[in-house]
Amino acid sequence: MQGPALPSAFDILILDDDAKRRENLRAVFELLDRKCHIFDFVSWLQREQKELLPSVGLVLIGESALPIALGKLIVGLDHERPLPKLLICEWPELPQDTFAQFHILGMLEAPYRYPQILDWLHQCSVLHERASSERLSLPEMPGFVGQTPSVREIRYLVAQVAPRDISVLITGESGTGKEVVARCLHAFSGRCEGPFVPVNCGAIPSELLESELFGHEKGAFTGAISSRRGRFELAHGGTLFLDEIGDMPLAMQVKLLRVLQEKQFERVGSSKTQDVDVRILAATHKNLETMIQEGLFREDLYYRLNVFPIEMPALRERLDDLPLLIHSLCEQLEDGQGGGLQFHPAALESLRHHPWPGNVRELANLIERLNIIHPGEVIGVSELPPKFRHLPEPHPERYPVDRSASLDFMELLEPASTTEESVSSPPSTDFPPEGMDLKQWLEEQEQHFIRQALDAAGQVVSRAARLLQMRRTTLVEKMRKYGIERQ
Repeated sequence: MQGPALPSAFDILILDDDAKRRENLRAVFELLDRKCHIFDFVSWLQREQKELLPSVGLVLIGESALPIALGKLIVGLDHERPLPKLLICEWPELPQDTFAQFHILGMLEAPYRYPQILDWLHQCSVLHERASSERLSLPEMPGFVGQTPSVREIRYLVAQVAPRDISVLITGESGTGKEVVARCLHAFSGRCEGPFVPVNCGAIPSELLESELFGHEKGAFTGAISSRRGRFELAHGGTLFLDEIGDMPLAMQVKLLRVLQEKQFERVGSSKTQDVDVRILAATHKNLETMIQEGLFREDLYYRLNVFPIEMPALRERLDDLPLLIHSLCEQLEDGQGGGLQFHPAALESLRHHPWPGNVRELANLIERLNIIHPGEVIGVSELPPKFRHLPEPHPERYPVDRSASLDFMELLEPASTTEESVSSPPSTDFPPEGMDLKQWLEEQEQHFIRQALDAAGQVVSRAARLLQMRRTTLVEKMRKYGIERQ
């Protein structure tokens, strides 16, 4: 999942021909619980360095009695990765404006002061963390698509916390993909071979939630005609995902807290205590800290769940991911459904202006709707539903019949006059004395109007469907029934 690990509590390498200064610096850094490796330059250049450098996070460079080129020495030190360095004496061959090029943080001069040394160590830690995140090969997360910084941050957090068997609280607006991240945490964990059991705490009536989580014995309550295992038992050895944890009643929160603390529970109607081994992942779109202040959520349960928080970004905060998301959603629909939707740049730009209150779920619903109405077509601004049209149609000349044809066609369906006489008068077609086949007559009229609508819409089925005020799929089915083909 990642490249060579960088040191966290890293070692210190001291290169200096001044033996007294070397020992003084060793004593200073060992007081800070840092392991030191000290060498004069001759010993260092004669040593096999590959085994030592991976554990080193800071190099202190002193004076050399040899005519040595410091630049060449530094290149050797930075062979595996750039190492932060401090000079502990002057090196005239390196002007200060070249320090950054050689990853030299500055000068460490006597007397050595505790706050200054801590500040140097903090700078090194920040540099190591940044380098680690850049070298990290982030895992692919099925269903969680994007390359914006916020998405990469989520992937980074998942890669770091997934192998650790601790609770994770996933927060964010509805539709941002919290369950997708929970499934990825399970997939990259040591429990991946075990079950992943989701339960929506807001979708289960409060009086049934205890039985749903812990199971029940036969006869425990009215309707309990047999024993039943709960979600904790089903998730044993795996992961239990508590979705919408903010909707859990307070009385149930107390019981859940006990299970998390003791790792034991009893079925409803049973006195037998059972051990359980599950990892808890929880999610909510609510502000639990506000709920704690209002007395709606237990503070102790919050801190038990919120060991490692992950905040999901809203779609409007990562609009640069829209093309990738749309492509991924279209690919999912193509599986035997005749997909292949494509989006005109103007339509994409219009979608960028949408506020997306429903986030990725709203986008998925839009793609599915467009795939039904316009399968395999290129989607322009005019093909988008009205609430997604935030830009004017850039090519109105391509839709010459949209309004005028609709009005002309409606005139065929309505009386030419709106006078009282015309409104109350019967249809002009007289009923034949010998009778008639009403069903056949209606089908003939339907075929007649379908052909007229297609002519008025330039043989574009989706536009003809709008003129007839029916779904495109309905019109296609009727055309197939009557053997009507586009001209």
